[in-house]
Amino acid sequence: MLDRFISRFGKEKIAILHSKLSLGERYDEWNKIREGKAKIVIGARSAIFAPVENLGIIIIDEEHDSSYKSESNPKYDAKQVANYIAKQNNCPLLLGSATPDLCDYYKAKELNEITLLELTKRANEAELPKVTIIDLKQELANGNRSMLSRELYSSIEKNIKEKRQTILFLNRRGYSTFVMCRECGYVAKCKNCNISLTYHRYEKKLKCHYCGYEEPVVKVCPECGSNKIRYFGTGTQKLEEEIHKEFPNASTIRMDIDTVTKKNSHEEILKKFRDENIDILIGTQMVVKGHHFPNVTLVGVIAADSSLNIDDYRANERTFEILTQVAGRAGREKELPGKVIVQTYNPDNFSILCSKRQDYKMFYTTEILIRRQLKYPPFCDIIVIGFSSLSEKKIIDISNRTYNYLKEHLDNKNLKINENKNAIQIGEDYKEGNKQKFKIFKPMPAPIDKIQNRYRYRIIIKGVMNGRANEVLNNYLKEIYQKEKSLKDVRISIDVNPNNMA
Repeated sequence: MLDRFISRFGKEKIAILHSKLSLGERYDEWNKIREGKAKIVIGARSAIFAPVENLGIIIIDEEHDSSYKSESNPKYDAKQVANYIAKQNNCPLLLGSATPDLCDYYKAKELNEITLLELTKRANEAELPKVTIIDLKQELANGNRSMLSRELYSSIEKNIKEKRQTILFLNRRGYSTFVMCRECGYVAKCKNCNISLTYHRYEKKLKCHYCGYEEPVVKVCPECGSNKIRYFGTGTQKLEEEIHKEFPNASTIRMDIDTVTKKNSHEEILKKFRDENIDILIGTQMVVKGHHFPNVTLVGVIAADSSLNIDDYRANERTFEILTQVAGRAGREKELPGKVIVQTYNPDNFSILCSKRQDYKMFYTTEILIRRQLKYPPFCDIIVIGFSSLSEKKIIDISNRTYNYLKEHLDNKNLKINENKNAIQIGEDYKEGNKQKFKIFKPMPAPIDKIQNRYRYRIIIKGVMNGRANEVLNNYLKEIYQKEKSLKDVRISIDVNPNNMA
């Protein structure tokens, strides 16, 4: 993004803000903006707070991306902040995406709260790539146990011969996703979190991707003493090894969290891939976002199911987004048609079929009906109250107390939910005149119930957060927060429509 803007407007007029800058660099950029020397500010989420005078437009590219919302305190959604700033400055806010956030598209399409502008042609008038879906169940039945389907293998081979580039996408880093003893079933887990450790072969370590805990590779089972330790699942390191084995003469480069630890390493990998015409780029979702590599004519998705099998109402949306985005990396030049091969165990899933056609409207029409039926956003809000503590007994007690308090108070309030005439009601319980405006679910352990030695519980509330209802619920949540925050070692977090349901 920075390269494109510098080539058009020159370096002097541009400031950049992101977390990889040193404190000194960030201070210099901040001053450049404050003194009015920078006419364009480019940055990640926190750049929305840049001290720009006489603001003319705010542009949020890839607006569907979940990273615009901060998961850590202070929690904020950069898109909501941008909307507020745009109103304060009386300037337009432009949200750009090939796969818009479903709730934003609903506001544009159905509620007319956002003006919808559609681009119907690809840049350079390039054709959309041809997408092929491979059923991995059939590959197994035909005796192919490798990570590459026969079609993907032959397509990579052809690309290498023709000096074209390939991107292979796998949204799991490391070598194996878990390590297990085949004698007794023991699985190596993090000592701080209730999650299995991931095997990283190059460092010869088992690592926790939540707290950073590491330990040496297990060779003998600590439970039964057996040496039948096996590695299951696949990560980018294992894929890289497989590619080296299958295509020993091909040049490869890998891009994931493990390879972009140093400053500027992200840019260096992408520059090396482009400038040195490296045959194959292997990576996680870092490789799918907005990159323009004219010589990439093949994209392979190794396991399209990894984003489907998660405990989140957005699973279908995330899968469609990521497959459509990664497909968009192929065939970006008119003269070089692109090809995308998607490997999956669920070839009939509608989000995968829609991504094959790169048909957002078809996906939206299907998914919005499911959301309406199941009472998910945009037809209601999901409020998650999270509790964590070193003492499991303490958070069970506090979460039950909070649940009883909310149940008692919210059940007795006759709140006006539908003050917004455009709001769609989400069932009899939510209609104006009924007492039950919010559905409150009993406290339960979070899907990952322990991270960094802290036990985690949560209460989920479903309802429409607008008008009087918003105000009343917020007041109760504030009361709870103020009352319980004095307790030592208890952390309470409140999030509306969180990006991560884990």
